[in-house]
Amino acid sequence: MERNYILFDTPARELLYPFTHTRPVAACRIGILTIREKWERWLNAAVSHLTVPYLQQKYPLIRNEAVPAVLIRGDVLPDEALVREIAALQPGQGLYQGDELIAKVTDGSDTDIAPVERKEYLVGISVVRRPWDFFLLNDKELRSDYTLVTAGRTSAPLSDTNKVSGEENIFLEEGAVVEHSVLNAVTGPIYIGRNAEVMEGCLVRGPLAMGEKAVLKMGTKVYGATTLGPGSVGGGEIKNVVMFGYSNKGHDGYLGDAVIGEWCNLGANATSSNLKNNGSTVRVWMESLQRAEPAGIKCGLLMGDYSRCGIGALLNTGTVIGACCNIFGADFPPKFVPSFSWGGGAGIERYRIEQAIRDIETWMRFKGQQMTEADKQVLEVLFAKLTDV
Repeated sequence: MERNYILFDTPARELLYPFTHTRPVAACRIGILTIREKWERWLNAAVSHLTVPYLQQKYPLIRNEAVPAVLIRGDVLPDEALVREIAALQPGQGLYQGDELIAKVTDGSDTDIAPVERKEYLVGISVVRRPWDFFLLNDKELRSDYTLVTAGRTSAPLSDTNKVSGEENIFLEEGAVVEHSVLNAVTGPIYIGRNAEVMEGCLVRGPLAMGEKAVLKMGTKVYGATTLGPGSVGGGEIKNVVMFGYSNKGHDGYLGDAVIGEWCNLGANATSSNLKNNGSTVRVWMESLQRAEPAGIKCGLLMGDYSRCGIGALLNTGTVIGACCNIFGADFPPKFVPSFSWGGGAGIERYRIEQAIRDIETWMRFKGQQMTEADKQVLEVLFAKLTDV
């Protein structure tokens, strides 16, 4: 039966700031794929977003009133058992776990209709509830996505200049280049995307995923559970990091247990702490709650889209940098830097929206892309919204 699949945001999306300032939850990347891309592969169908109004133009809702609409929470990660249960739902039924709605099916004419019949899902589910969940769940999702993406396919050949363990767990897409590096895929699979490159002298422990045209610079050390989204650049020491896409950490310096949005840049020798000196729990500022919450023993940098920090930047454990920030200087910035901030040791000021967009357009041209009107509209609305607070 033909169905119209929609991933919907709930108010809990605000708990994933700064990453959901500029995208629906399901447009976030974890593992190899974004959450929407995962659902599309599992369902073998197109999936669209139902989100807040200012994001809806960039992430359009596709609505077909002639067929049933299947609405699935955008922060839920798919697996075989869950997909099978959702596929069995009929119009008027909703799938719940406790008080939480996971999915519901309507007749297609009204996506707001409450389920008439409640079905309880008793199997555990993976949900992205806090920003640090992106790196905490990344190992599991890398392995799941690797199986999903490579099933029934043959890897492009791997050069014999490399020293390899577990070659059966390494997959290269067409055009991928890997030379004179050490790859250990016994610890987890390694996926090298189309036209991605691992330069000479890299030391890699899986799991690792590199999206299309991603690059590992010479001598990079990757300690596993790391995702470099499309167009991203990695260098220095990297461990348990998720880069959504088109972001750079191209030089020496350490980045661990971190999440970096799109179009970000970390200057040469920028380093982020992920562990407190006394080994105590890291507390991270939650913008929507206006309080700090425990994130576990390890948590590094959480940086929203379009943000940058200068050369030699030192970032404290659990630092949150919002969207569209330009941070520089030798002093540690605050542990929470609001979106649209500019400055460093001498003080942090409001980043003017015109200047922010101008600088973003420059960065995007570096990677051969242009900012769209939809991109600009999202930032203009977000700027106005945050300035009014």
